[in-house]
Amino acid sequence: MSPEERSKNRILIAEDDPVSRRVLEVFLAKRGYDVAIATNGLDALEILQTQDTRRLAVLDWMMPEMEGIQVCQRVREQADKPYVYIVLLTARSQKEDMLEGLKSGADDYLTKPFDPQELHARLLVGQRILDLQDNLIRAREELRFRATHDALTGVSNRGAILDTLRREQSRQMREGGSFGIVMVDLDHFKKINDMYGHMCGDVVLQEASKRMRASVRPYDTIGRYGGEEFLIVVPSSDGLGTMGLAERIRKTIESTPVTTHWGDVPITASLGIAASESANPLNPDTILRLADEALYRAKEQGRNRSELATRANLTNCSSAAGGSTSSRS
Repeated sequence: MSPEERSKNRILIAEDDPVSRRVLEVFLAKRGYDVAIATNGLDALEILQTQDTRRLAVLDWMMPEMEGIQVCQRVREQADKPYVYIVLLTARSQKEDMLEGLKSGADDYLTKPFDPQELHARLLVGQRILDLQDNLIRAREELRFRATHDALTGVSNRGAILDTLRREQSRQMREGGSFGIVMVDLDHFKKINDMYGHMCGDVVLQEASKRMRASVRPYDTIGRYGGEEFLIVVPSSDGLGTMGLAERIRKTIESTPVTTHWGDVPITASLGIAASESANPLNPDTILRLADEALYRAKEQGRNRSELATRANLTNCSSAAGGSTSSRS
């Protein structure tokens, strides 16, 4: 049984009457539920807030410390937690009471005395609803991932990495500090495609992105900028710090040949580094242009090297210029 299935089989019974509580506990345990018990509303809320996730709850309306409808309201305020399907039990039978219970956040409502088999049936409906919700959430997250990530390498796609760059620049304008970017281009990648084929080239791109992910910090972001070119946004880092990260990436990429079905393929990369520092903040177009020009110098000077943009480079760089995406195999 998966963790999700186990969580949907875990149920809370909140009932202050010992006889009713015991009847519920025995009945649900026999049907395979993992039952937790609360004797008042505050204990019920604590279990739902702090203990291992329970996706089903049967709450008595009238309880000491906190009523069942108040527990419902507090649970519904926790939008960041997995959804809990709540059945409210009460001796109240008026339609106005039912409406009040459902408005408080309960999903279903049973009046006492109730038929245990009917309660079980309604809990099965609750489990199906939780399944549907979880499937919708997974589908939404998958669509979101596909919209923001490169299908081949799994890193951010071009649009997403540029959004990350713009957000980091906005953060710098609000809070100060520095950040850097690294533009990475795999050397002679066209030759790999020509010699081994594009399927081998895809394997090389996947392995190169894997090595980059292993080299950066958890809060750095890697994106596929175009073709065999990658862009890395490096928060809270000046030029020298970003240069150190770039060198670590470069050495990791060249460390061993990539093992493929077509043979071992040696790979190296050239890297261009630029930084937007607190004393000299840069807009996204400018920092991209600087990193692009630094990458071009790395290619010109023999490849498999890192080049850092300097203030001298900045004086020749128009703040309105955009980054180049041309291939430099």
